[in-house]
Amino acid sequence: MGTIQILVLNAAVILAMMLVAWLVSLRLRDTGIVDVFWGLGFVLVAGTTYVAADGWELRKALISAITAVWGFRLALHIYLRGRGKGEDKRYAAWREEHGDAWPLRSLFTVFLLQGAILWFVSLPVQTAQIGGPDHLTWLDGLGALVWAVGLTFEAVADAQLLAFKRDPSNRGKVLSSGLWRYSRHPNYFGDAVVWWGIWLVSASTPLGRWTVLSPLVMTWLLRRVSGVTLTEKMMKDRPGYAGYVKRTSAFVPLPPKSDG
Repeated sequence: MGTIQILVLNAAVILAMMLVAWLVSLRLRDTGIVDVFWGLGFVLVAGTTYVAADGWELRKALISAITAVWGFRLALHIYLRGRGKGEDKRYAAWREEHGDAWPLRSLFTVFLLQGAILWFVSLPVQTAQIGGPDHLTWLDGLGALVWAVGLTFEAVADAQLLAFKRDPSNRGKVLSSGLWRYSRHPNYFGDAVVWWGIWLVSASTPLGRWTVLSPLVMTWLLRRVSGVTLTEKMMKDRPGYAGYVKRTSAFVPLPPKSDG
C-alpha cells in the first residue's frame, strides 16, 4: 500500500474510532472518555500501519511496540484515575455552559478535533514504517533510549502524584517531592520526551525526517495548551502553590531555586 493510501486509511480509522468514542460518551454522559481513547488511538494507528506498510519488519515492530506501550499505559492510567469520579471538571463546565447543544457540539470541538491532532502527531509512527534502511541505525537506538527516558519520567511522575492524592492527609496540599521537586509537570515533560524519541526512530527513514512538526506540536500542546497551562490555572489558588511556582521549573526538570 502506498504512502498516501496509508495516511488516508489511518485518517479513516481515527475518524471511525472517534465516532465510536463520541457515541460511548453520549451513552455514559461523560465527554472525558475521549482522554482514554486518545492513547488507544495511537496504538490503533501503529497497528494499522504495521499491517499496511512495507517498511523493514524490525523497525515496524520497534515503533509499533514503543507506541503501544506508551498508549496502553496512558489509557489505563487515565481510566483508573477517573474511575468512579464522574465527568472531568473541564468537560463538565463546557456541558453546563452549552446545555442541550453540548452533545453535538462535543463531536466537533472535542472528538473530531482531537482525532485530527492525533493523526498529525502520529505521523512519525506512520512514516517510520514506510520504506527506510533494512537495518537499525544510530537514530533507532537513540530514539528508543530517549523514549525510555521519557516514559520513565511520565510513569514515575504519574505514580507519585496518584499516591500523593490517595493520602487523605495531603488534601489541599501541593506535591513537591520526588520528580515534582524538579519540575511542576514532570509527567508532561516525560510525555513530550516520548514523542521526540518516537520521532528520532522515524527520522531513520526518508519520510520520517520531515515529520518533525509532529513532536513540536505535541510539545507545544503539553506546554502551552492542554497540559501545563490548564493545570496551572486550576492550581494557582491552592495554598503554597505560588511559592512552589517560584522555586520549581515549569517543565524541564531543574534543581529547585532557593526560597530566599
